[in-house]
Amino acid sequence: MGASVTPAPMGSPLSPAFRHAPMNPLSRRSFLTASAAVASAGAVAQPRRAVPGRQPSPIVDVVVIGAGAAGIAAARRLAAARLQVAVVEAMPRVGGRCITDTTSFDVPFDRGAHWLHVPEINPVAKLAALPGIDIYPAPPGQRIRIGRRYAREAEMEDYLAALVRATTAIGEAARGRLDVSCAQALPKDLGEWRSTIEFVLGPFGCAKDLADVSAMDFARSSERDTDAFCRQGLGTLVARLATAIPVQLSTRVTRVNYGERFGCELLTAKGQLRSRAVIVTVSTSVLASGRIAFDPDLPKRQLDAAASLKLGSYDHVALEIPGNPFDLRADELVFEKSSGPRTAALLGNSGGSTLCIVDVAGSFGRDLAAKGEQEMIAFALDWLSDLYGAAVKNSVKRRLATRWNQEPTALGAFSAAAPGSQGARRVLMEPVRNRLWFAGEAVHETLWGTVGGAWESGERAAAAVVRSLTGRG
Repeated sequence: MGASVTPAPMGSPLSPAFRHAPMNPLSRRSFLTASAAVASAGAVAQPRRAVPGRQPSPIVDVVVIGAGAAGIAAARRLAAARLQVAVVEAMPRVGGRCITDTTSFDVPFDRGAHWLHVPEINPVAKLAALPGIDIYPAPPGQRIRIGRRYAREAEMEDYLAALVRATTAIGEAARGRLDVSCAQALPKDLGEWRSTIEFVLGPFGCAKDLADVSAMDFARSSERDTDAFCRQGLGTLVARLATAIPVQLSTRVTRVNYGERFGCELLTAKGQLRSRAVIVTVSTSVLASGRIAFDPDLPKRQLDAAASLKLGSYDHVALEIPGNPFDLRADELVFEKSSGPRTAALLGNSGGSTLCIVDVAGSFGRDLAAKGEQEMIAFALDWLSDLYGAAVKNSVKRRLATRWNQEPTALGAFSAAAPGSQGARRVLMEPVRNRLWFAGEAVHETLWGTVGGAWESGERAAAAVVRSLTGRG
C-alpha cells in the first residue's frame, strides 16, 4: 500500500489472473499428490503399517496457513527441499493483501499492495521475469500541491530540507535507550511543513500516525528510495508465483493443536489436517484477534508481540478521470501542503491510464473508512476539488474504495511497531515448541510493510522448518 503494503475491499471482483485451486474437501490424496507435483520428488510417502502405541504418520510435513506473499514464498522453499507441503487459504483467491482487480476498470487496479520497493534487490521483482509480466520504474520524487498550484522549486527545497531534518531527528532518537514515538522525536522547527511531513512519514509511510509508531522501528526500516510497478498488477505477479503451489482455497483454519505428541492437528472449515510443523502467515491483527484458536494457548510473549504490531489503516479511493486534468506524468505522486490530518496522497494516471488513486491512511483514514465507501469517495472528490477546482467532480467516471480494516482475513493494511515494541518483530521470528513458525511482512525487522519483506520472511521461516525437520541447511 502506498509507500508500503496496500490492501482492498470486501466483495472485490476477482481477477481471472488468480489461480483458483480445486474446492474439493481436504483429503490425504489431494494434498500428497499436489505436494509431490510441486516438489517434483517423483514419489509420495507410502502408508506405514500401524505400530501399537503410535499415532499414524502425519499427512504432510508442513501446513502453511495463508496464501499471501509469505505463504507462497514459504511453500516454494519447502517444496524445493522436497518436503510435502499443504497451503490453506481462507479467501477464495491467493495473494493475501496483494490482489489485482481487472474488472472494475479497463486497466489492472491493485486493491492491495502496489509498490515494489528497491526493485534491484527486491526478491519478488527478481522473480518477475515471467511471460506477460512487465516491471517498470516509478518516476522519482513527488510533487506538492499548495492550494490550486504546484509548489515552486524553492518551496520544494524547503519541504525536502524539513523532511530530512525530521527523519534525521527520528534516527537520532532511535539511538537512545528508550524507544519513543516518532512524534516525540520530531524537531520543533518544521514550521508550516509539519502537518505535511507528519502525513508523509506517518499515515502514508507507516499506515499509522507518528504518535503510534516506534522511532526505533522507523529508523531500522530499509531505505526505499527507488520503486517500481508491475504493469499487470502486483497482485497478478504474486498470483503467478503461486501457480505450481497446492492451495486449498476458501478453507479457514479455526484451531491449531500443536501439542500433539506426534505432530500438529489443524481444524479447518473442510475437515482436519495433520502435519509435523505449521507456518502461520496470517496478519498480526488476525493473530491477536483470537480468530484462530491455539492449543495449547500461544505464549504470552508471542501474543504481546502480535498485539504491538497490529496493522495500521491504509486504503485506496480509485477514480477514473479522463483527460489528465491534473497535468501529471504516469504514476506521479502528489501530496498537499496540509494544515491538519484531513489529507491524502494522489497517484496520478496509474500505469499511464486514466485511473487516479487517492490514498487515505492513519487514524483519519481509519475513521473515514469506518463510515463506508460512499463517504470515502465523497472525501476524495472534495479533496481533489479543493486542489484542482470543482470541475474535477464532473470528470469522474467509475469509482470505488477499498476498506481493509473491515476485511476479516486482514483487519488492516500493514504493520508498524508501537513505541517501545520494535523488538516484537524478532519475538515473532522465534519458533514455538519447534512446531509453529510465524511469517509475514510484520515478521521482518527492516522490510516491514512491504511485499518483499513478507516474501523474505516466508523463505526464512521455511528454511528454519527445513533445518528442524531434516537437519539440512
